[in-house]
Amino acid sequence: NIDLYVPDENKDVEKAYAEGVSVGVGVQMAKQYGDMPANLCTPKFMTEECMKLAGSLGLDVTVFDEKAMEKLGMGCLLGVAKGSHQKPRMVVIEYHGGKKDDTPVALVGKGLTFDSGGISLKPAKGMDEMKYDMCGAAAMIASIATAAAMKLPVNIVAAVGFTENMPGSSATKPGDILKSYAGKTVEVLNTDAEGRLVLCDVLAYTIDKFKPKCVVDAATLTGACVVALGNDIAGLFSNDEELAMSLMMAGDTAMDPVWRMPLDISFTKALKSNFADLANISDSRGAGACTAAAFLEEFVGDTPWAHLDIAGVANKSGKEKGSTGRPVPLLINFLEDQAE
Repeated sequence: NIDLYVPDENKDVEKAYAEGVSVGVGVQMAKQYGDMPANLCTPKFMTEECMKLAGSLGLDVTVFDEKAMEKLGMGCLLGVAKGSHQKPRMVVIEYHGGKKDDTPVALVGKGLTFDSGGISLKPAKGMDEMKYDMCGAAAMIASIATAAAMKLPVNIVAAVGFTENMPGSSATKPGDILKSYAGKTVEVLNTDAEGRLVLCDVLAYTIDKFKPKCVVDAATLTGACVVALGNDIAGLFSNDEELAMSLMMAGDTAMDPVWRMPLDISFTKALKSNFADLANISDSRGAGACTAAAFLEEFVGDTPWAHLDIAGVANKSGKEKGSTGRPVPLLINFLEDQAE
């Protein structure tokens, strides 16, 4: 327990304390989801958790099962799910805290409840930590729940895609071509580059459906970002200067830092495919975090968009193994700024 002594009726301190408690609860929520074993934390389980949260906070929730996503044409997300007996889900949660006609801020999260790499199987060492591949989705769920609990005066939509990536007999294979929600075709050169396949469909759907004023996605997307920035600072990519600055300042204030990484046409050109509109990985080993972000940028159009690659910061390894709950503090600070 912590005892806090303040002058009587200090409204600023009382407000700051209440906000701190709310953010702490949100971080703990994200950590609990991240730390759960993948045999319990399945797409179905997380969908049920979203429905419970929405019910308790008075939020609107829509669940898309496999058939619904097939009708929408989400071939990339469904392609990732094909090898697993766990059925995929897309969950959309809406919080109406702002004015009725205000366009929402969109949060999109990668929810790989376990990532084996699929046919492009990962090395055995450390594969247990691939239960943390849903930390982006966990952060977005926790953030919209925290914003609702704090009654922030802003409209928010959180869209998350849940699935496993497994090497079953029906799994997507290297060389397969998938058709995305946006209509673009993707040649799968490596099935372990699956997070961008989930995100591209969820991003495109969210932008098409809700026309948000901006969209922020969070994903444990690339090991390359860990190589570039280590385990304390997340990677930030954006097509919009104002949005990027807002996120960097929110991260600094929350002590949940990010570092701006480049987007350039050269990274997009590296995704050229002879057989589809895009390949899901580049033709070289360099700039892996940048080419992954460039892939996502192809699905957001002119909408102000930012991508947080949290592969290095979402969880810790070794003796301190566990989820960190990041970037919930950054996102709550950002959402508070959007409400002003």
